[in-house]
Amino acid sequence: MGEEIERTEFTDADRAAFAQRLADETALLKQTFAEHGFARLEKRVFGMEVEGWLLDKDHLPAPRNDDFLAAAQSELLVEELAQFNFEMNTTPHPLSGQVFLEIERELRRTWARCRTASRKVDVRPAVFGILPTVRDEMLQPEYMSDRNRYRALADQIARLRGHEPLRIVINGYDVFELKCDHIMLEAACTSIQTHLQVNQEDAARYMNAFMIVSAPSVAASANSPFLYGKALWDESRIPAFERALRARGDNGATALPERVTFGSGYVEASLFEQFQENIDLYPPLLPLRLDEPPARFKHLRLHNGTLWRWNRPIIGFEDDGQPHLRIEHRVMPAGPTIIDMMANAAFAIGLAVYYANQDIPPEKLMSFEDAKHNFYEAARDGLKAEINWLGRRASVQALMLDQLIEEACAGLAMAGVSEADCERYLSVVMHRRMLTGRTGAEWQRSFIDVHGANFQALTEAYVENQMTGEPVHEWIV
Repeated sequence: MGEEIERTEFTDADRAAFAQRLADETALLKQTFAEHGFARLEKRVFGMEVEGWLLDKDHLPAPRNDDFLAAAQSELLVEELAQFNFEMNTTPHPLSGQVFLEIERELRRTWARCRTASRKVDVRPAVFGILPTVRDEMLQPEYMSDRNRYRALADQIARLRGHEPLRIVINGYDVFELKCDHIMLEAACTSIQTHLQVNQEDAARYMNAFMIVSAPSVAASANSPFLYGKALWDESRIPAFERALRARGDNGATALPERVTFGSGYVEASLFEQFQENIDLYPPLLPLRLDEPPARFKHLRLHNGTLWRWNRPIIGFEDDGQPHLRIEHRVMPAGPTIIDMMANAAFAIGLAVYYANQDIPPEKLMSFEDAKHNFYEAARDGLKAEINWLGRRASVQALMLDQLIEEACAGLAMAGVSEADCERYLSVVMHRRMLTGRTGAEWQRSFIDVHGANFQALTEAYVENQMTGEPVHEWIV
């Protein structure tokens, strides 16, 4: 979905041609799995994407991403759905040694470039889960980035719903209600995505492990407690994103499955099951005829890019053209600081590696229904969420302190990550966050409790704290 497309309107002939090419590539992918045709690496490969905001002097969204990106001149920076969003990317790194410190340094260099570029166009970069000052009048189609792929995506999702309006309801501390006919609420939801390249024989275990660890991952990283001034979930980005891209209209006339989802079940044998589900259950949104050989899986990858599982299978390619498999973990919000995001990534990756390598697969001990229920409980209630964890019921905070941080460290060690990285991100940052209970969401709620419902003051204080680079558990309300 990151590539620009040439047009925004499609015919029935386009749809028929795309469906045939998608079927052909899915059949070829099945053969590739059967022949174990994916790249195999001794060391897993890791990378990240971080979505950000551009703010004006009043800490409101500044729709200037074209000017900002032109000033930044970096291939690691790209636009996002709204004109006030952008994305930072890292280069792939072997999951070994001080990989998290290396990526932290790379992100800091990119962030410094962002700050330099932003001064040239009179804006300020920031990373939030949901920006507290964003309002509905800013999340309108006229602020969509000027790219065909976004316009086409918006048009085709509306078409899928029969052009019925959306009625979005999120129940939290407050009740959020919104009626709209566009997808721009998605732009309020900024996140980090981690990518872990895995070998084919391990991929099913890793996908299931990421599903299981999604609950503590989203609770520990929560940073999105407010939307349009309403106090909702600790990670309100989860329900907001799901509802913004709903396939059903207000009257529920269509029976299509939702395109933003935790998934339908564990993987049983291979990641091919999810690609088969893609073609069986989901009509294509962008039926482009692409001039690429079938072995590049271009149509299949485009279709997969319009399905937003919280843990998503990805097909990429090595420099020699051999395909590889990655798992994209999408549950964590952006922010509050770079070191916080690196701690979140180290925790999620370490815990997934730990559980993917247990003698008894955890998916044999925890039902998919429990993993899914845990995820939404944790997104709603954060560290206070009570979840069912492999025979034990406890709060996420207690589980983190009692076992999960230690298990994540063990997982990093299994992968060959240095003890220094484990100490920096997990034994220090994550452990102290758990002792204080101060996630980004908790800090924002505490600020409003102390200072009143002044969301501009909240945003100003958050940005000033973010500029220090200190982890959120050290921030003063």
